[in-house]
Amino acid sequence: MKFYLPPQIPRLAIAFGIFISLFLVLRHFLVPDTFGEYGHYRAASMIDNAKPELHYAGQDACFKCHQDIQDKKSQDVHVDIHCESCHGPGEKHVISSKVGDIFRPSGSREVCGKCHALYVGKVKSTIAQVDLAKHNIGKNCIECHNPHQPWEMKK
Repeated sequence: MKFYLPPQIPRLAIAFGIFISLFLVLRHFLVPDTFGEYGHYRAASMIDNAKPELHYAGQDACFKCHQDIQDKKSQDVHVDIHCESCHGPGEKHVISSKVGDIFRPSGSREVCGKCHALYVGKVKSTIAQVDLAKHNIGKNCIECHNPHQPWEMKK
């Protein structure tokens, strides 16, 4: 009995072999050297993330230009919260004075909720907590509250 192999099978085997070879060559050049040292991770990523470059300016640098905010904040419940806690690292903004060089929180439920959402583990007397599932659904916090004077309701 003679075994008959259809002609497309050898062609498929050759194409498959070329594909696998190409994959292995590309993988060799694209996978970082430290990949797999600590499981399914790139070991060098720990070094990369150990020293992120964050350039904080400090609250005093903010108040040099924003005296009005300092005056409001000094009488506010957020008096001990530094500007960069909400606005992010501000060194670039201090140097350039461009509005685009500082994070401007939207005043959305997600942004304010990072601190003010109702969590069992938070001390209620330290941080005012709001049940976002029930409080003014469909509205952003900034529609009613000024983040620099949150207890003063907007009209």
